Amino acid sequence: MPIFPTQYSTLSSTALKIFLQSEYGFEILVCTFLLRGVNDHYQIETKDHKYIFRIYRNTHRSFQEISSEVFFLNVLKEKGIGISFPIRTLNEEQILKFDAAEGTRYGVLFSYAQGESLDMLSNPQLASLGEELARIHQVSAEITLPFERREYNLNTTILQPIHALKPILDVNSPMAVWINETKERVISKFKTFDLSKFSYGYCHYDLFPKNFHFDHENQITFFDFDFLGKGYLVNDLMTFWLHLSLHATFNKITQEEADRQFSVFIAAYRGIRQLHENEIAAIPYLSFGFWIFFMNFHQEHFDDFSNPFFNGRYINQRLDLIKTLTDRYCRF
Repeated sequence: MPIFPTQYSTLSSTALKIFLQSEYGFEILVCTFLLRGVNDHYQIETKDHKYIFRIYRNTHRSFQEISSEVFFLNVLKEKGIGISFPIRTLNEEQILKFDAAEGTRYGVLFSYAQGESLDMLSNPQLASLGEELARIHQVSAEITLPFERREYNLNTTILQPIHALKPILDVNSPMAVWINETKERVISKFKTFDLSKFSYGYCHYDLFPKNFHFDHENQITFFDFDFLGKGYLVNDLMTFWLHLSLHATFNKITQEEADRQFSVFIAAYRGIRQLHENEIAAIPYLSFGFWIFFMNFHQEHFDDFSNPFFNGRYINQRLDLIKTLTDRYCRF
């Protein structure tokens, strides 16, 4: 009897342990299913090392997209930048193929990012974050990838997602009106910026503290470049600004302290590469697109990812948050 059509399977940790041992040539003591998120993650432990094995969902990433992510990370590693990097098999492969129930899936073994995620950063850690991000951007502004990744622009982060979200937004008519009015105001605001001064390249686009670790010597390691895409590089500064702005909005720190921490981060970044004042001024308006983009991502991947939380309550809370942040930080 043929296998019944499957949408999203979970690979056996036991079978994966045996398979990875044969592919990489080292004894694995522990292979534990760690997280079902945008992709599936397993923690791998040997006698001396830890690794993270990621299985990409076949409805989320193609082989070509994964190849470009791996290529990008290899270049960053060659430049000495602190990242979680892909590990090669005995056959020098970095992307493994799996014939899963739903079709072909691909996996990559990554080095383990030592240390931990920190919600609050010290001045040295803020400086390290700014400097290392600038070094990443020195590479991402010049690199040519073998296959294109998604592009982050006003069309892909605002116009297209709002159109796709219309059935959801129309449930809350006053908020739908506000979203569409704000869309026009944000687009008009961008016409006032000298965009020729904006650096362009490949963005991480999810640069929250959950995606970088500091060790006990304040060495930083970046990871999870799954949303790597082309756009204004200031998008990466925007996502860290959002982290601080959320802290200020929810009274975890004062606005003055959020501004001070962001200034330390920016000064360190500028010590490595140029950053135009217009780029900084655009950050709150870019953040509107960030929220809209990911709300639509949650809608598109409801069946396989967001169905535990993407409901009416979540949507209304997220829309309220977008309005709160826009009203607080955008000046139209």
